[in-house]
Amino acid sequence: MTEASETTTPATAVRADGRTADELRVVTIERGWSEHAEGSALVSFGRTKVLCTASFTNGVPRWMSGKGRGWVTAEYAMLPRATNTRNDRESVKGRIGGRTHEISRLIGRSLRAVVDTKGLGENTIQIDCDVLQADGGTRTAAITGAYVALADAIEWAREKKFIGQRAKPLIDTVSAVSVGIIDGVPMLDLAYVEDVRAETDMNVVATGRGLFVEVQGTAEGAPFDRRELDSLLDLALDGTAELTRIQQSVLARVEA
Repeated sequence: MTEASETTTPATAVRADGRTADELRVVTIERGWSEHAEGSALVSFGRTKVLCTASFTNGVPRWMSGKGRGWVTAEYAMLPRATNTRNDRESVKGRIGGRTHEISRLIGRSLRAVVDTKGLGENTIQIDCDVLQADGGTRTAAITGAYVALADAIEWAREKKFIGQRAKPLIDTVSAVSVGIIDGVPMLDLAYVEDVRAETDMNVVATGRGLFVEVQGTAEGAPFDRRELDSLLDLALDGTAELTRIQQSVLARVEA
């Protein structure tokens, strides 16, 4: 096994789980997981598992009424035993934590970036992303799975004639992945054991066309330079391109 060093490249570095530095974890998307939601997907990035459901409602919030546009919003939550120790439910605490608010808003922004709200009509799609098991990358997995749930909810609404047959509410795909620098090596799709020791940690949301929706990057140790930033962004775009292919493959399957 090759140890990471200053001369190690993403193509040759080998990680604890056997992946190369530029390799995603095993990604699966189980479409239509919920029998009740208009759209749903159980997404797994390795051992991280997130259930994404999309609920379709006629009408929009009062502040949008009469504008001829729809709305897409999202909520994120983590089950009490999604991690190795139990956390209290935020609903029981009586307040939603700052991290939960931040990730909920991120998911909503990411989805709205690829939605033509006029094509959606005055309808609302509420996305719920519930982390069943966490091993790093919960927000990126949530965004990637939420897109599939959203796409299916839109097609459900089209079949029910809530959305015009020729309307095209989705203008692109969207997915997300984490990247980071560990022992001087840029790495793709960090598991928890990697995330906690990353020198630089970044989450990247991108469309299927390779346009950035959001980049969240932090130097946990020494600051990173422009060369390292470019390397991480290139790595992330390779990852989101592969996630896009997985999404499209899943959505192309005809459900029995």
